[in-house]
Amino acid sequence: MAVRPRVIINAAMSVDGKIALPDGKGVRLSNEEDLRRVHRLRAAADAILVGVGTVLKDDPKLTVKSEYAKGRNPLRVVLDSDGKIPDSAHVLDGSAPTLIVTSEESGRSFPRAEVMRLGKDEVDLQALLDRLAARDVKTILVEGGSTVIWSFLRKGLADEVKVFVSSRVLGGQAAPTLAGGQGVTSLDAAPRLRLDRIERLGDGALLEYAVVR
Repeated sequence: MAVRPRVIINAAMSVDGKIALPDGKGVRLSNEEDLRRVHRLRAAADAILVGVGTVLKDDPKLTVKSEYAKGRNPLRVVLDSDGKIPDSAHVLDGSAPTLIVTSEESGRSFPRAEVMRLGKDEVDLQALLDRLAARDVKTILVEGGSTVIWSFLRKGLADEVKVFVSSRVLGGQAAPTLAGGQGVTSLDAAPRLRLDRIERLGDGALLEYAVVR
């Protein structure tokens, strides 16, 4: 049986832990130094994964920008249980291999993208990792959004967390934080991380954690 891919959560947040504006719109929190780091990570990964909410709000390309790093584009994986991605989305532009993962209830097909159907109401993440491992995917970079990040942490499917903390403060009670979802009901149930490294990047800082099993 293939070994489960290594899952690296990578995100940028404000000093107060926000990853977007109160209306959910994404903003660039990474500085130039961090953008170079992110694109090097992408170039080294076999796949990059986001949820459909990130695609709907930010329409990212999820590719490696040549001005920041050299290397191939990883497989783009989008979790889209209900098939909501518009045909005009950048992830469907054909510039990199793309896998849309939907639930078994969705009958949607997509132009220039492969479709995988897993789970009844929501995508089965463990089954997805098993399928990707069988395709020789060894490293997956999870870039959001907050619900997807929380799902990987809650289910014990993440191995590393890399967080760039910018020098901005966004505020707003409704602004999404690094990890969303339902959260925990007690501290004992909270996923535990071990801080392994801190690096100053321009006016921000990179925090690198290992997930404690």
